[in-house]
Amino acid sequence: MTDDATITLLIVDDHPVVRDGLRGMFESAPGFTVLGEASNGVEAVTLAQSLDPDVVLMDLRMPGGNGVEAIAELTRQGARTRILVLTTYDTDSDTLPAIEAGATGYLLKDAPRDELFTAVRAAAEGRTVLSPAVASRLVSAVRTPAGEPLSTREREVLTLVAKGTSNREIARVLFISEATVKTHLTHLYAKLGVKDRAAAVAVGYDRGILG
Repeated sequence: MTDDATITLLIVDDHPVVRDGLRGMFESAPGFTVLGEASNGVEAVTLAQSLDPDVVLMDLRMPGGNGVEAIAELTRQGARTRILVLTTYDTDSDTLPAIEAGATGYLLKDAPRDELFTAVRAAAEGRTVLSPAVASRLVSAVRTPAGEPLSTREREVLTLVAKGTSNREIARVLFISEATVKTHLTHLYAKLGVKDRAAAVAVGYDRGILG
């Protein structure tokens, strides 16, 4: 941070209205200086290199270069800049890659103004900041390392697989097509981190998904 304890910021978002709103919010509050704005991840990396802000407020899904790629690149470069994700998305497919790429924190855009200010100050000091929804997702991910929890239908398919039921028979029992059965199998394999039926059953028992 600068000598007078003012936190410098780079705002990254593909929506001009959002960037304007954030700039106005921070420039009207003491202790913050907005150095610049970027509309995508590629611009963010370039500006972060030249402006050297204390904190980058990074959106994730942007045309022309997404946030996770930018976070990973800045981390790879060893940038001192702290990256605080500020987005509308809190799904596992968004939060986990961003944190793994090197984000210091993850907030949702519906966060109250004061919470955002506090989060930026914490990020500038290198402290991790997570919205409650994101924190609970990360805890779940740690408890289920290979991915998201199985859906009810995926559990049903896995239970039938454990009984040695064929795809055709599973389709008949669950009143779905064989193609849908294969889709469910593909998804549950990915979530369990396995490649075949036998391994899926073994992991299912190991994790208590199966009886």
